Amino acid sequence: MPPWIWRGTVIIGLPKETKLHEYRVAMTPIAVSDLVQAGHTLLVEPRAGLAAGWADNLYRDAGARIVSRKEIFRRAEMIVKVKEPQSSEFHLFREGQVLFTFLHLAGYPSLIRVLQRRKVIAIGYETVETADGSLPLLAPMSEIAGRLASLMGANCLRKDLGGKGRLLSGVRGKDRGRVTVIGVGHVGQAAAVTAHGLGAEVRVVDLNEERLETMRQKFSVETFRSSPKVICRLVRETDLLIGAVLVAGRRAPCVVTREMVKGMEPGSVIVDVSIDQGGCVETSRATTIERPTFTRFGVIHSCVANLPSLVPKSASEALSRATFPYVKKVADLGYERAIDEDPALAKGVNLDRGEIVLAALKECIEDGDVVGT
Repeated sequence: MPPWIWRGTVIIGLPKETKLHEYRVAMTPIAVSDLVQAGHTLLVEPRAGLAAGWADNLYRDAGARIVSRKEIFRRAEMIVKVKEPQSSEFHLFREGQVLFTFLHLAGYPSLIRVLQRRKVIAIGYETVETADGSLPLLAPMSEIAGRLASLMGANCLRKDLGGKGRLLSGVRGKDRGRVTVIGVGHVGQAAAVTAHGLGAEVRVVDLNEERLETMRQKFSVETFRSSPKVICRLVRETDLLIGAVLVAGRRAPCVVTREMVKGMEPGSVIVDVSIDQGGCVETSRATTIERPTFTRFGVIHSCVANLPSLVPKSASEALSRATFPYVKKVADLGYERAIDEDPALAKGVNLDRGEIVLAALKECIEDGDVVGT
């Protein structure tokens, strides 16, 4: 029976993540228990939550059935994940199945084609958007990524790792390191606050004057309205550059050019958190937790696409809390009624049975601005 013809109870699948070094799980045992109590069936893959601290017996005690990956995809009407499906999972999807996960499709053209061909209903956490423009499912992971970006960047400045040997706090307030954060959404704000807490001299850049004013008032950091000229000057002077530019559903705009990177002092560090959407630095390319950095023009680049996976316990708990109300709504009401009643959830729909419905993604494809096309 197609999942949009709802019976009041739904089979929900929770597979183990297959992306390299992805340690998070989409739902905690507490969330699973609440869904089971609501009358839904939960199928969980063996060891799905183990890396985040939850063994199979905890899911079993919560009422879930521990079954194989193949059975999950065969039986589940809704698949709830953390990261975008990997190539090993492409063949498992079937027509009408609801996929609820981080998608970032502007960075994965091959996945777009698979979801179209399989006629999947794909809802992206990162494009669920409330009336005030906030992104409630992206926000907790963005906060974690921003905090980790500053910590990783500070560590990469160590001389033994190829950095310039700068301590961000300086010594007794003297010779503090300079951190420039481009983009002041959830990632950028968290990165700036963490860098400020480390004692660095922090500059933030954005187009949104209201966000800049908030940063000035709350955290007493230097703020700059974004322009190529301003970015060029700040990048040249910075020890640690954090790229945190986000345009929901679209490829991140490239705001730091190759020439700007060439102008940085050797041993400086770039952490491009926008890499999920293609990156906002021209010299960026995706890296992994296993090999998080590379050096270009003497500048260390860290472009890990799943930074929150470094702290899977905290990240999984935060993600599960944020997504649970939406997962339950789809399960309780059915996909069509849920998006009719919840405009924020409706904005999260990227593809509906294979048809691209997210306006930003459509524009991205029409403009040829999808990574890899």
